Amino acid sequence: MSDAKTLQPTLIENIWPSHAGSSGLLRGVLLAVLGAAALTVSAKISVPFYPVPMTMQTYVVLMIGMAYGLRLGVATVALYLAQGAVGLPVFATGGGIAYFAGPTGGYLVGFLVAAAAMGALADRGWSRSLAKVFAALALGTVIPFLLGVSWLAVFLGDFGKAVAGGLLPFIWGSVFKFALAAATLPFAWKLVERLKSKS
Repeated sequence: MSDAKTLQPTLIENIWPSHAGSSGLLRGVLLAVLGAAALTVSAKISVPFYPVPMTMQTYVVLMIGMAYGLRLGVATVALYLAQGAVGLPVFATGGGIAYFAGPTGGYLVGFLVAAAAMGALADRGWSRSLAKVFAALALGTVIPFLLGVSWLAVFLGDFGKAVAGGLLPFIWGSVFKFALAAATLPFAWKLVERLKSKS
């Protein structure tokens, strides 16, 4: 059982505090829907980059995990994955349960695990300390690749090909998204604190 005293308000809690009852449930649903929509949009946008174009999906997963916390972060990514599983075209090239058995299945599951890991750390104040932000974001960046490449290796039957096709082309894009998230979080906290001090 977790100690409630160790939990600290997340970024979204500071922006939009939760309340018990139906209003709190509505808040959670709205934030989860907004987060799932952001994941969908980020999967569809292809940004020119080296050596391959990149989507901003990992960046959004990083931000959801660190801003939402464990429960809301996991619920949001789970909603997104559920939408894709039932056939809604929320993934980069469509939707359907076959995506989870295909070459990208490990990455999709990795998004959920990464959101859970970062959310648990954010609940303990890791989204405010710069050093801890770096550590949490590094974990959130590595997890999808760890699970994704592992599953891709099983799918292809060749670990070397999995690394060559599922990791190496995306390293620089991941570094960029890591750096962007690391810059966004402190800025967001400062903005929220400044606005709260003026209210």
